[in-house]
Amino acid sequence: MYDENLKTFVSIADCGSFNKAAEKLFISSTAVIKQINVLEKRLDLPLFIRSNQGVKLTPAGNAIYKDAKYLFDFSERSIAHAKELMNQKDKTFRVGSSILNPCIRFMELWNHVNDRFLNYKIQIIPFEDNHDEILSVIEQLGVKFDFIVGVCDSEKWLARCNMLTLGRYRKCVSVSSNHRLAHRKRLNISDLYGETLVMVKRGDSPLNDLLRNDLEKNHPAIHIRDAEHFYDMDVFNECEQSGYVLLNLECWRNVHPLLSTIPVNWDYSIPYGLLYAANPSEDVQELVSLLQQSL
Repeated sequence: MYDENLKTFVSIADCGSFNKAAEKLFISSTAVIKQINVLEKRLDLPLFIRSNQGVKLTPAGNAIYKDAKYLFDFSERSIAHAKELMNQKDKTFRVGSSILNPCIRFMELWNHVNDRFLNYKIQIIPFEDNHDEILSVIEQLGVKFDFIVGVCDSEKWLARCNMLTLGRYRKCVSVSSNHRLAHRKRLNISDLYGETLVMVKRGDSPLNDLLRNDLEKNHPAIHIRDAEHFYDMDVFNECEQSGYVLLNLECWRNVHPLLSTIPVNWDYSIPYGLLYAANPSEDVQELVSLLQQSL
């Protein structure tokens, strides 16, 4: 960071003697004198006035002495700051990602605020959409994951985590490419009469229960088939192979390439948001608060 001979120069000035500086630095007096001679020659300046009583600084030496002390202090603070940044660089936000819960939306949000978290990096951690194991995934928020972006009004999910709502997705239906409705651009509810509609069973999603109540009361010609509380790829495959109609979301229109997703003339939608631990760390809470302000 600086000429090491400056340390010897400052030590001599502080001690007032070449010999005393040599003792302090644990080197020989000859080595001290040699270093100062090299420094004076390099700077082309006399730094000390030598006498039998010791040495004292020349005006040029006094100026160099003051600046050297500042340089030492600045150098130490610079190195300490660099080490601090190096340690902070290890800080990571871990983002879960799956087919039904991709991390794309998180990355879009991150790009707007990452200048406030310059010492953080993003690690994407994949997980499986398995209805038997998804609750254990949610319970890993704060342990294995810091964030997951997901569609959610699940009471079981929200009992295990916090959610910052980001928006809503419309409920649609999906059918196999050879289904009689596959060519339609939009449907009325009556178009589903006589069909078997697959949707999650009662008891976990208030919004899905509200839609189910409406269909059972006002549209009994639609046959409802229960799926598990949480979709996985098996549900999409079953509907494609069986000819059933799947209650789906606009954000999942491309999950299965052999299913066509069609909007329906109804007013049902579901929130999606940023899921994070029930007891988040300070840095996670800071990011959530910043996103909350910017939304």
